[in-house]
Parts: sequence; structure tokens; C-alpha cells
Amino acid sequence: MRTNARLLFAAAAAVLATALPVSTAGAATTGQVLVFSTELQPVDSYDAPSGCYRAPLAAHVLINDTDEPVRIYGDPLCLTASLVVQPGHGAHVPPGTGSFSA
Repeated sequence: MRTNARLLFAAAAAVLATALPVSTAGAATTGQVLVFSTELQPVDSYDAPSGCYRAPLAAHVLINDTDEPVRIYGDPLCLTASLVVQPGHGAHVPPGTGSFSA
């Protein structure tokens, strides 16, 4: 029974995460965060990002071209432990459920 409740909760969280945009207030950042997904689609760019952003479903690599550190999360709501990506650096993004904040 607990497993069913956990699965139901996880499914509901996934539906909400895809239906609602995630954004929180933060410090002003200049520059861009670039997210590469596949060779078949253009790079996603986020100009002067501020707050939490859900990464594209096929996201593969994030490039921090801003003046502030960017955090990469393994969940779509920027709630779990994160990896810090310093300005001018990049990192792999968790596939399908990741997010980032600037």
C-alpha cells in the first residue's frame, strides 16, 4: 500500500511539474545559460536567468555563460541536492527531470 501511495504521489508531482512553470525571485544575473539537448534541435538559451527553471526533457549539457554560479538539480522543482556550475563552465544535466537555478 505504501508503494502505491508513493507512486501516486510521484506521478502527481510529475504532472504538476510539467503543467506549472517554476520561477522564484533571485538576484539579477547577466549573461545566458545554454542547454544542449540533441543534435536535432537548437540550443535552449535563458537570458539573464533568475529563479528556478525546469530543464528541457532531452537536456544533456548545461553551459553557464553568466556572471554568477548556476545550480543543477535532479528534480524539476530545484528542491534536491545540487551541483554548482561556476561561470564559464558546463556540466551534464540529469535526463528528463532536471532543473537549474541562477
